[in-house]
Amino acid sequence: MAIRVMKSILRSIRSKLFRIDGREVCFERRGFHSTNELSRAHLERVGKCFLEGYHSAMDIDSIDVLGDVLSRLDRQYHGFAFEGAAMALALLDHVFPTWRSRWQQFLVGPGANHCYMLHVGYGWAIARLPWLRRRPMQSSSRFDPVLRWLVLDGFGFHEGYFHWLRFVTAGEIPANLSGYGLRAFDQGLGRSLWFVVGADVGRISGAISAFRSERRADLWSGIGLACAYAGGADYSAITALRQSSECYASCLAQGAAFAAKARERAGNPADHTTMVCEALCGMPAASAAMVTDECLRNLRDSDIEPAFECWRQGIQIRMAEETIAIGRK
Repeated sequence: MAIRVMKSILRSIRSKLFRIDGREVCFERRGFHSTNELSRAHLERVGKCFLEGYHSAMDIDSIDVLGDVLSRLDRQYHGFAFEGAAMALALLDHVFPTWRSRWQQFLVGPGANHCYMLHVGYGWAIARLPWLRRRPMQSSSRFDPVLRWLVLDGFGFHEGYFHWLRFVTAGEIPANLSGYGLRAFDQGLGRSLWFVVGADVGRISGAISAFRSERRADLWSGIGLACAYAGGADYSAITALRQSSECYASCLAQGAAFAAKARERAGNPADHTTMVCEALCGMPAASAAMVTDECLRNLRDSDIEPAFECWRQGIQIRMAEETIAIGRK
């Protein structure tokens, strides 16, 4: 009886301590651009599903029960809920030392098929905890050598989503990142830009052009992943997006292929992912996902690039052939 009472008290404390107001994912609160109500409503729902996963992880002690609860949500939004849950579990691991393995238990348990989203969610936790935020490179170094960069991608998305005036509009570069960590950050920052502009493809090229040239390829890759995974635009808009990307079309397509693979592995396909892959990659989502698998084989660090970047470059080379063919049609 005493144990149940103590667990209830701890659950109440952590829920109140870490609760995020639902208004934080509303465009009006964030100050995001919005001219299309359907796109706005869709992207706000993405944020709400993230928070539903986050708060569920704060309220539910059992990892298996948590997985069951999240799996009952609308399938196309599963990834966002699992991402939010991963953020919550990572926070709990660092604030309550006796629970330090909860994120890892989730990764090898019900969250296994959402492993990409779980690493991204961990990046959100790094952004929220001052002692991790001061050293994001070190905080992400203990993860899988390939997937660790998704943690910094999540960190970049968080900064763009919650501090877009600094990191998107002003193009601020985080002082606590270096080397490839900055590139992974920009990949996440590009994903956040899709939300900041409310999926308005007419504003994306101009927004990215304001950044230094060496940052643009990673930003375009993030846009490709966001529009294919999150959705929010129709076929004509995505076609216009591909045309505006110009020399970065293969980066855009590589991001879309990543989205296709994430959804395939998780078993949560979405019509908009298939549509975007056909428009940007010149192939169905299943084929784009297959390309990522083929480029992952025998992957290793090169002398100048981490394995993760070698993976991305391999996909971009394959996609460049397809995007040239699309342009000729």
